[in-house]
Amino acid sequence: MSDDPLANAVGERLFRVASALFAVVFAVLVANAITVPGVSLAASLGLVSEGTTGYRLLQTLLQFAGFTLAVVGYLAVTGEWEIARIARPDAREAAIIVGGGIALFAFQYGALIALDQVGLSTGQNQAVVPAGDPVVYYLAMVAVSLAVVGPVEELLFRGVVQGGVRRAFDALPAVLIASLAFGLIHLPAVSGTMAERWAYVGVVVVLGAVLGALYEWTDNVVVPGLVHGIYNAITYLLLLSEAL
Repeated sequence: MSDDPLANAVGERLFRVASALFAVVFAVLVANAITVPGVSLAASLGLVSEGTTGYRLLQTLLQFAGFTLAVVGYLAVTGEWEIARIARPDAREAAIIVGGGIALFAFQYGALIALDQVGLSTGQNQAVVPAGDPVVYYLAMVAVSLAVVGPVEELLFRGVVQGGVRRAFDALPAVLIASLAFGLIHLPAVSGTMAERWAYVGVVVVLGAVLGALYEWTDNVVVPGLVHGIYNAITYLLLLSEAL
């Protein structure tokens, strides 16, 4: 190790950012390695058919199982279990979770209105496009959002990425780096023009920063995980109301 404190500090920061980005790439690779053969096998066995609700739900569950496996593997190899701070929410945190989920959705709605005022719109995430019966799909995604999508994405981006970067940076840079990674990972799933897709990513980055602030505030990744899940669930409930 160098005797230069400045060089050591810079090296530590570069290592933390590179490690965080590796964790995201690793999670995507593991998720793909599980999802693609998993749904193919299920389809070949006649358990699900492409284009159905069951097929899409299986894809989602396998993808997030891959994310979870990657997170556990990353933390096991690095030995840094403490960066993903997990605790049972107390009464105060429960109130933050409920209020935060509603506020996050309201914030996103306001951002869309603001973009519309300047002639911009966002692309559409393919996760909100129903497969098969829309009522069944949206109902299922409410549960999946609360139990799987929100908690697992926050475990990865706030727990591992933000928590890891936080070891070499102050809160603001750590939140921003994690939020940028969070926004960019959504880009492939968004349809629309290039401007609409990047507008969507921009909104997600801001929402990610809010979730990152909640993690810093509560020091418990379960809080942003459930806030994220409630935000997604509200989105699917509104889509469900339109489909009925």
